Amino acid sequence: MKSKFIAIAGGLLAATALAGATAKADVKIGLIGGVSGPIAAMAPSMISAAQLAFQQVNEQGGILDGEKLVGVVGDSACNPQGGTDAATKAVNIEGVSAIVGPHCSGAVLAAAGSVTIPAGITVVTPSGTSPEITGLDDKDTVFRTVPSDDYQGRALARTLKEKGYNKVAVAYINNDYGTGLADAFKAEFEAQSGEIAGFAAHEDGKASYRSNLAELASGGADTLVIFDYGDGTGLTILRQALENGFFEKFVGGDGMKSDAPINELGAENLATFVASSPVGEKSDSLDVFNEAYKAAGGDPDAIFVTTSYDAAFMLALAVEKAGGDKAGVSAALREISNGEGEAILPGEWEKAKKLIAAGTAIDYKGAAGDHNFDAAGDVPGTYALFEVGADGFEVMVEMK
Repeated sequence: MKSKFIAIAGGLLAATALAGATAKADVKIGLIGGVSGPIAAMAPSMISAAQLAFQQVNEQGGILDGEKLVGVVGDSACNPQGGTDAATKAVNIEGVSAIVGPHCSGAVLAAAGSVTIPAGITVVTPSGTSPEITGLDDKDTVFRTVPSDDYQGRALARTLKEKGYNKVAVAYINNDYGTGLADAFKAEFEAQSGEIAGFAAHEDGKASYRSNLAELASGGADTLVIFDYGDGTGLTILRQALENGFFEKFVGGDGMKSDAPINELGAENLATFVASSPVGEKSDSLDVFNEAYKAAGGDPDAIFVTTSYDAAFMLALAVEKAGGDKAGVSAALREISNGEGEAILPGEWEKAKKLIAAGTAIDYKGAAGDHNFDAAGDVPGTYALFEVGADGFEVMVEMK
């Protein structure tokens, strides 16, 4: 009986060893987005763009020793608590190697401070634009592929002044995104001799903002600048301002460049509405991404899809460069995109993998730009002002 037991145990051990030798665990990267909440209409395109990057990796041999790269989707609901909860699950339960996101600034700040920085997990947000992110004591683990709102706000102010907007009122949502963007815009607009005739924060989710709008309009401005989300409170404010004739012209930040205002209010009623948004610099990389994303059924003109794709592909390259060591992803991220080495375009995973294995330096050229991170993990970028046309948003002018 004893010898029979030993034989059975030996067989089980051998089977376990064989299974361990052949089975490979997936490599996971978190995709923490605003699946619900005020940017819910934007999030699916952003997540699908990131998933395209992972699909390309898997189609070209996989990551590390042929493992499958999996995007683990979490919902931040575009708020601090949701961001913290989603990051906690991604890091402590799913065991992700890195995170794309969160999508919203408040969620980025909360998730980073409470979860990812203490855990040493690298995050790259494709759309968290608050200037506060720059100042995080993040141990070099928080990056972004989109410029800070300090840049966007100032560029928008200069562009509006150049186009003859001299007196405006500003309504902004009372969160990290709205406050940072509004403050940067106000400082630059006034520096350009523009007049801010009204400047007020508002809370999310109220049924009526008519009293807020009446107070903002009392300063005599004919233009309302809205720093909010087009799928949420920003839409309510825009609708009520139009319905009550408080203002003649409207300007939105990137959060307002959503299809929701067009679908809800009609393009014919938005002839005087413009919105700023980051755009990919014209390049071979952008052309390659646009073609691949179209082929996958996506809209390459959707907001933040280029920055989302780049964040995902760059993190895959960094995980590969770091040999799967989570603690090494941050340093590797800087190494794969620093202006030095052989150029890697979107989708060129097999080429990059061979060069990394050979010890050859690579330099990722992204769909949204080169992404040569500064000391704070920030990048420069390109913005444009969009107007509403018959087919949706159309580029009006590049912002500088």
